[in-house]
Amino acid sequence: MKVVLTVWENRISPVADSARQLLIVDIRDRTIQGRYTEYLDPESVFYRARRLADLEVKTFICGAISDFFASLVEGYGIRLIPFVSGEVNEVLDAYLEDSLRTP
Repeated sequence: MKVVLTVWENRISPVADSARQLLIVDIRDRTIQGRYTEYLDPESVFYRARRLADLEVKTFICGAISDFFASLVEGYGIRLIPFVSGEVNEVLDAYLEDSLRTP
């Protein structure tokens, strides 16, 4: 299963709509099998949502996100976990432990 986190300076990017860096993590049985970074050009939210679908992402973890972008992401069947903040590895660990909290 692929999980994507928006990244800015090793933290969850504050706004998903303008995030340029994605951390793509392949997870199996709550264990990280691989991870890599992808950079996005400042394209439209249509492009961003489609790119997530093309990557076969199942879960998208991000900071703030506009209602429109959120609808596009969820329209592709991607589970959205918005309004997350913190250091990327801590957020990823919390996700793996099923203890990720959002406001």
